[in-house]
Amino acid sequence: MAAARVRSGGRPTLEEVAARAGVGRGTASRVINGSPRVSAQTREAVEAAVAELGYVPNRAARALAGNRTDAIALVVPESETRFFAEPYFSDIVRGVGAALADTEMQLLLTLAGNDRERRRLAQYLTAHRVDGVLLVSVHADDPLPDLLEQLGMPSVISGRRHAAETLPSVDSDNFEGARAAVDHFISRGRRSIATITGRLDVYGAQRRLDGYRKAVAAAGLDPDERLIAPADFSEEGGARAMRELLDRRPDVDAVFAASDVMAAGARQVLRESGRRIPDDVALIGFDDSAVARHMDPPLTSVRQPIEEMGRTMTRVLLQEIANRSSGDGLQERPRIVLPTELVVRDSS
Repeated sequence: MAAARVRSGGRPTLEEVAARAGVGRGTASRVINGSPRVSAQTREAVEAAVAELGYVPNRAARALAGNRTDAIALVVPESETRFFAEPYFSDIVRGVGAALADTEMQLLLTLAGNDRERRRLAQYLTAHRVDGVLLVSVHADDPLPDLLEQLGMPSVISGRRHAAETLPSVDSDNFEGARAAVDHFISRGRRSIATITGRLDVYGAQRRLDGYRKAVAAAGLDPDERLIAPADFSEEGGARAMRELLDRRPDVDAVFAASDVMAAGARQVLRESGRRIPDDVALIGFDDSAVARHMDPPLTSVRQPIEEMGRTMTRVLLQEIANRSSGDGLQERPRIVLPTELVVRDSS
């Protein structure tokens, strides 16, 4: 070991760590950079070699040599108001933070809800001031994913822009979640089933609407477009949509809202109109957030594993960053869809 340290100028090198562990330099680099793409046995061997040799990564040299910053950005193309109003985003942040806890990566949270913020973000990313990007709540016409591909920036998107998404993606099964909600209504004898959609330039909102339509058609119910009211994932939007539905179809007896927050807005309007929940109108939301558990009555909701989505996105991104640093590159771009679950409470 002493001879090895003399050869490297008194400081052990990554090559010496790899030789001691009996692995290649790229594999040693992946372990040290926190990539999940190594076996437990290999990780233990490299970590033991690091400890034996006293190897300390030269972060400054590594950043210069590999154009690394040891930081990733979590980009949310939404306004501050929506970010802090929706539990979805805080759950994503928790999941990302948990996945980064045992790494040296720093997390930069960036909101890009208007043109000025997007231009500033584009300049920041073009300067390669982060090693990778997590994109959440992306709309169909958002230019950011295309910019990231042009820059060659490792990126993972939560919620695809469309069916042919080219970036690695992690999503929940929005279609099946919505279908399960409507099937539940049907099993309880509901027949005038409405839905309040999210913004339909968000692919996940489209898939929830598709799941609703599929379940309605499969049950042989009338696919009345008056039972579909678009909104924007906000409580105010849910309230507005509920008023529209009551004006169009006063006989509505069930409402599937594409988020818990919109369901809260719908509940308020139903109560103002004298409708009892669930006696007159049954109500289901989506997310299974704290909003659902604390509503009166407690809200039946489609649970999506939001924190797990954040953790999975981060693991995929760290893997891509580590692979690019070692020259491997991803062989394929994963599209991961996590299952949803209907959590039945008193509102339905």
